[in-house]
Amino acid sequence: MPHPLDHYDYLIVGAGPAGCLLANRLSADPSVQVLLLEAGGRDNYPWIHIPVGYLYCIGNPRTDWCYDTAPEPGLNGRALKYPRGRVLGGSSSINGMIYMRGQARDYDGWAAAGNAGWAWQDVLPLFKRTENHFAGSSALHGGDGEWRVERQRLSWDVLEAFRQAAGQSGIASIEDFNAGDNEGCSYFQVNQRRGVRWNAAKAFLRDIRQRANLHVLTGAEVQRVVLAEGRASALQVRWQGHENLIQARREIVLCAGAIGTPALLQRSGIGARPLLERLGVGVQHELAGVGANLQDHLQLRLIYKVSGVSTLNQIAGSLRGKLGMGLEYLFKRSGPLAMAPSQLGAFARSSATQPSANLQYHVQPLSLERFGEPLHAFPAFTASVCNLRPHSRGRVEIRSLDVADAPLIQPNYLSDPRDLQVAADAIRLTRRIVAAPALAAFKPEEYKPGPSYQSEEDLQRAAGEIGTTIFHPVGTCKMGQGADAVVDAQLRVQGIPGLRIADASIMPSIVSGNTCSPVLMIAEKAAELILASAQPRRSVAGVTLGAPVS
Repeated sequence: MPHPLDHYDYLIVGAGPAGCLLANRLSADPSVQVLLLEAGGRDNYPWIHIPVGYLYCIGNPRTDWCYDTAPEPGLNGRALKYPRGRVLGGSSSINGMIYMRGQARDYDGWAAAGNAGWAWQDVLPLFKRTENHFAGSSALHGGDGEWRVERQRLSWDVLEAFRQAAGQSGIASIEDFNAGDNEGCSYFQVNQRRGVRWNAAKAFLRDIRQRANLHVLTGAEVQRVVLAEGRASALQVRWQGHENLIQARREIVLCAGAIGTPALLQRSGIGARPLLERLGVGVQHELAGVGANLQDHLQLRLIYKVSGVSTLNQIAGSLRGKLGMGLEYLFKRSGPLAMAPSQLGAFARSSATQPSANLQYHVQPLSLERFGEPLHAFPAFTASVCNLRPHSRGRVEIRSLDVADAPLIQPNYLSDPRDLQVAADAIRLTRRIVAAPALAAFKPEEYKPGPSYQSEEDLQRAAGEIGTTIFHPVGTCKMGQGADAVVDAQLRVQGIPGLRIADASIMPSIVSGNTCSPVLMIAEKAAELILASAQPRRSVAGVTLGAPVS
């Protein structure tokens, strides 16, 4: 049941990574009332917590919004499944659990574009504050935060051979992808605790459930942000079949993600005038950048048949193998059921002209046509490679005012010729790695896209045939200055007091890696900004309320 109050100090929309962290930080002040609203349900579905359970969460309406993209011209007209978490913990409940910050140059670029306070030296302390790293506190890592980071519990000969082959191809082995320059090859560190998924709900909500001033409402669909004299004053929320108007005394913070946040703004009459007028939505506040600037990492999943080495395809293909996997996880919390979707990573340059690594590999000891389908009957591994800094830009637009009507999602993959060039170069680099001596004993044979693709035109066509999302949409409410910016460097929505955004949508440009932990950093920054601006400040028992949480 919701709390009987219809007024709160802070309303937070979306209980994904950002929303969970913000609810934790803001409710640390017992004098304020905080309401966290989540459209999905509680995270009590068992497959959320078993790492391999992402296979049963993606595409499942219990945990996923189950979006689809529009048909993509750059992918030969294919529409892609576009998973986004719809459950407590958001996408941290269904994602690949990889702990990744990106590169220092990503954040320095944000700052250089006019976003003061967002350079690497500014955000590194925020990453550290949130982090609970297996190695403890250091100059680069935090040991006292809530976001658990551990080594993976696995060993695969085919992955170690790929790592050696990468080294033979000029991609050196390193220990840590999160020191500011991730170029190299290593095993991913993951958000797990002793072989169990560690989602944002566990990290930031579970231990503060006793706080009387924090209220979490699931199954709550936010219809629109309500403006009063230009200020964001309330939310219209549908819960258990009834419409509710919930007032915010201080601020409303949108954490619904790169798809949900722009859609909510557009339903509220905040966005590009042509779209709002075409749909008959009253223009409450014109902001041309809402829903624009969509960026995502497109992965090319190259598959290689192998022989003489174990892969998950054979193990999962037999009853004995499945039983063994289950028993190993039951008694040791290790083995294939404890695996993140990708285990080995590599960051490399597609050409010598790149200033830093612009490709990311996710290497897996398995293969399948697409997520949700059975593993192949033959032994194989997958070397998925994505362009970290795509130039192609897409958009998100509502189709109607109905929350149940999924928005148009048009990433426009490979629409920029520079992305086509990087894609072709990525396939060539992958082939060089696989041809290195370290893998020769396993006789790798290219299954997808296949050895017949050789010319530049062939490789670009292959990218369109095998390319698919790696689930990193960002940028649709970009932070910055100018007519296309939606929020300023304080994460305040331009021209609307009382409204901020703290999620992946504010990224001006996509980070060079997985996006979950950067979103937590954004939320940590938002908490600092909100609490620093909170008025009045009071002192209780020597503690300053409204001051930044350390």
